[in-house]
Amino acid sequence: MPAFKSKTYFLLPTIAGMLLSAQIAHAADCTPKHKFTTIEPGTLTVAVTTYAPHSYLDDSGTMKGIDGDIAAEFAKRECLQVKAVAVDPAAAIQYVLSGQADITTGDWYRTAERAKAMNLSAPLYTDQMAIYSKHDFKKVSDLEGKRVGTVQGYLWVADLKALLGGSLKLYPNSVNMQQDLFAGRIDVAVDGYSTGVVAAQKGALKDVKVAVAAADPRVKATKEAAQAAFPYSLKAKEFGEALDSNIEAMHKDGTIVKILKSYGLDGTAGETGAPRLVQ
Repeated sequence: MPAFKSKTYFLLPTIAGMLLSAQIAHAADCTPKHKFTTIEPGTLTVAVTTYAPHSYLDDSGTMKGIDGDIAAEFAKRECLQVKAVAVDPAAAIQYVLSGQADITTGDWYRTAERAKAMNLSAPLYTDQMAIYSKHDFKKVSDLEGKRVGTVQGYLWVADLKALLGGSLKLYPNSVNMQQDLFAGRIDVAVDGYSTGVVAAQKGALKDVKVAVAAADPRVKATKEAAQAAFPYSLKAKEFGEALDSNIEAMHKDGTIVKILKSYGLDGTAGETGAPRLVQ
C-alpha cells in the first residue's frame, strides 16, 4: 500500500479497532525457530486492514489474504498465537508505531519515507503493473496509439506520461477508470495486478482481460515493481531478524508462491529481487 496513493478498498464486515480473533498457531510441543519478544508474550498481534486480496478478516474473524496467510505462517513456525485487530488503513501504521501491534498487513510498500519511521521486513512480493483490455494486451508497446487510462500515484505513471503524452488519462481511483474502459472512452487501462484479480473474481470486469505487463525498459515499474513488506517497530531488532529469516525460508520452500496462487495471482509476484525502497 503506497504512502503516496489512495487505493480502492473492497469492504468486508469488520469493526475497526476491535479485537476479532485469536488464531491458535502453535502446538504444545512446538519449538520456536528464533528467540525474540513480541508485544504480548506468545502472541503475534496484527493490525489487519481490509484490502483484498492482501489483507482482511473473514466472516469468522480469522486473518486472511496474502499478507495474512504469510503472517499466520510466520506465527506457526515461531509457535505464536495470532491476535488480529481490524483497523482502518489510515490508522494501521500508528498501531505499530504506538506499540499496539507487532506488524500490520495490507500490501505496504517498502518506501524510503516509511523506512525513516519504522522497520520494514524483507520483501514479501511485488505489486505488479497490469494491462486491462478486451484484446488481452500484455506489452507496453500495445499501449502506443491507444487511449490509455491509469490511476494516480503508481510508480509507472511518470514513465507512461513520457511515453504516451496526451493519450494518457489519469484517474483518482480504479472504479472510475474501469467505468470509462467499459464505456469505450478509453481503449486500455493500466492498474495494479491484484486489483484486477479481485475485480475479475467478483465478475466486475465483464469481458476485460488482465495481464501482468511484460518487462519494458521504458517503464521501470515493469522491471522493478514496488515491494510489499510488513512494517514493524524500529526497536524490535530480534523480532525483525526472525521475521526476515522466516520470509526468506518461505520464499525458498515455495510457501509464498503457493499463497499468491491460492488468491489467483501470478506466482511471479514472489520473485522480488533484492530489497529496495521506493524513493
